[in-house]
Amino acid sequence: HVQLVESGGGSVQVGGSLRLACPASEYFTMRYYCLGWFRQVPGKEREGVAAIDNNGRTNHAASVRGRFTISKDNAKNTLYLQMNSLKPEDTAMYYCAQRARLGTCLLSRADFGYWGQGTQVTVS
Repeated sequence: HVQLVESGGGSVQVGGSLRLACPASEYFTMRYYCLGWFRQVPGKEREGVAAIDNNGRTNHAASVRGRFTISKDNAKNTLYLQMNSLKPEDTAMYYCAQRARLGTCLLSRADFGYWGQGTQVTVS
């Protein structure tokens, strides 16, 4: 049973940084599956932020490219999102997710079948 639990959210000033973490319960999660970070604000669709495949290749949304970095530590079975130069429009609930099946790692919400509960990020 896959369990994902995000941490590291909080309130930060414009231009500040936060690092989100998401440890996974299953050994195979980091080693075989595409993982991603998504975010959502009330009244809007959940949008993809960044994804990383089993080989460590990454894909970042245009809105965060150059400011956010997705990474993972297989030994710690943990997914990370380093967020720098934060802007008010980055304010959202952030979710980590695992792709439901093996396959191409795209930032497509429909491909991800396991989700954490979310951690709130507020930039002001």
